[in-house]
Amino acid sequence: MPWQTRRLLGGLMAAVLVAQAPAGHGLRLGDQDTGVAPCQDFFQFANGGWLKAHPVPADRSTWGAFDEMEERNNVVLLEILEDAAGARAPGGSVPQKVGDFFAAGMDAKAIDRAGLSPLRPELARIGAVNDARGLASALAALHLRGSRAGFAFGVGQDDKRSTTCLAELAQGGLGLPDRDLYLKEDDRSREIRNKYLDYLTTLGTLTGASPALARARAGIVLAMERRLAGASMTRVERRDPQATYHRLSQAELRALAPAFAWDAYFAGIGLAWPEALLVRQPRFLQELSAMAGDTPPAQWRAYLALHLVDDSAPFMGPAFEQAHFDFHEAALNGTRSMSPRWKRVLRATDHALGESLGQMFVARTFSPRARARALELVGHVRGALRERIAGLEWMTGPTRQAALDKLDAVTVKIGYPDAWRDYAGLPVDRNGYLGNVVRAAAFEFRRQLGKLGRPVDRGEWGMTPATVNAYYNARLNEIVFPAGVLQPPCFDPEADDAVNYGGLGMVVGHELTHGFDDRGRQYDAEGNLRDWWADADRKAYAARTDLVVRQFDRIEALPGLRLDGRLTLGENLADLGGLKIAYAALGKALEGRPRPAAIDGFNPEQRFFLGFAQSWHFQAREEAARMRLLVDPHSPAKVRVNAPLANLPEFGEAFGCGAEGPKNWPGERAPAIW
Repeated sequence: MPWQTRRLLGGLMAAVLVAQAPAGHGLRLGDQDTGVAPCQDFFQFANGGWLKAHPVPADRSTWGAFDEMEERNNVVLLEILEDAAGARAPGGSVPQKVGDFFAAGMDAKAIDRAGLSPLRPELARIGAVNDARGLASALAALHLRGSRAGFAFGVGQDDKRSTTCLAELAQGGLGLPDRDLYLKEDDRSREIRNKYLDYLTTLGTLTGASPALARARAGIVLAMERRLAGASMTRVERRDPQATYHRLSQAELRALAPAFAWDAYFAGIGLAWPEALLVRQPRFLQELSAMAGDTPPAQWRAYLALHLVDDSAPFMGPAFEQAHFDFHEAALNGTRSMSPRWKRVLRATDHALGESLGQMFVARTFSPRARARALELVGHVRGALRERIAGLEWMTGPTRQAALDKLDAVTVKIGYPDAWRDYAGLPVDRNGYLGNVVRAAAFEFRRQLGKLGRPVDRGEWGMTPATVNAYYNARLNEIVFPAGVLQPPCFDPEADDAVNYGGLGMVVGHELTHGFDDRGRQYDAEGNLRDWWADADRKAYAARTDLVVRQFDRIEALPGLRLDGRLTLGENLADLGGLKIAYAALGKALEGRPRPAAIDGFNPEQRFFLGFAQSWHFQAREEAARMRLLVDPHSPAKVRVNAPLANLPEFGEAFGCGAEGPKNWPGERAPAIW
């Protein structure tokens, strides 16, 4: 397709998204459902009009405020990529790498002509696996391609020595999103396993096996993964950082998993035997080792080959792409149709060269004024949390002071990194899409290995600048907000404070509160996993969080399906605390100023809550909603809005609900923590 035609498609998409963008600055009044009383169901009151007018698009399993921001960002990113691809910039330059990566991905005919040939060398390597050393070497080669076959390997900060990095070994090796899908016997889990078996069979036939042989190999892989799943920790168990911290020496790793050829694996990834490693799930490695010893090489070859093809399928010809979509998107999440090719390639480019692409994105979308206003907002939210901690009645003095020290030490990253990542060592070819993807994965893998033995880089970012998300990192004690999320309705530098504090302010409060949730509170100001709480404070905190668990356990998110209050505890605590803190921060921002007049009939307090709720408008297909209840630590959007409001008397005062708050909320309020 000619570049000018793709430009036309980008222009048409831009026109559509402009129509979807917020009109003016602040609230979108047309999104409301004024037929519902705000005290009855505030999520519906704030978003009912939007829900009715915006069904989930065919190429999505969910649709919400963050998805709309992503689509508007994509218009800018597409223009950047088309410009770079058409410019034919000098070799080795940032525009050349970004442009050629995108151009290679958009050349569907060349990708189709290549067929299976890009995988043949690796399939041949896998076909030669006949013993434990061959297995370890083959897994090393897959990991260099970004795979998590067998287990997960990475490099990260030592939880208890946050200035140093260690190699990490963790559970992995599964093709389904969660270990419970292999082990549960409910109808939905059995259905997913059957569809997974069909998918693996399809991959086998696409690589040349007969249908019968492909089915047999698929069954072998499912059985092997079910065995790995049985040795895997649950998501709730993995929330305890103490339970996933096991620093082992070389000798201890060999003793734990003696049948796995670790020397061949480390040689394969180009790493000398580490003196110490972090093992996240020892029982999993014991089972992996047992399987390395008792599973015939032919079965391992089937497992390795199908994981290779599954990982590669999105970057191959249409038959592979369609098979991957039919299972991972349609079967698991209910998505109706595949995204346009340009979107799929755009995501891959961002994954491979995110900071180069992000540097160009920021130049077009994120002004110094927007960054300054966001930083000012963060300062007010941090100040509000500081006042909350200083006044806590249930926390004793020494613990309170340590908490304040931790809050003061939080690093704030807004918009984009101070120093951009260098991709000079990553070759990008205009021909060969999968080759570019594989080289990018190997480049990142080796970049991670390069951290070993060096001081921790506290300026590094874990998300690209165009990402629509935010995070708290306990081991760096930092909150991070990429430019991609600093867009309406979450944040608008031209909107009034009330709306921005309800949107971005709540997100900032949410991320800061993660530093003190059930996981984050176990790390100190320097990011070290250590117990800095007095015994009385631990008990007081646990008593309050246990009530939060019980409150959310009672919520029926879908007919017959309740929330898991323990899985969602950290995010629920951050939602409850984040909203309370953001509301207090708005008060701080307005101190010493004349009270703002009502806008569109809503006073500042009401606009705060509406800004908050409209930032979380969202709906999901039933398949996606069910999957999220299993794997997502966040509560559904409607719960994320109505639950914090039910626990915040200020909301009832703002909308005249009375002390009881929203009337549709079951059970008593959770106790105030912050």
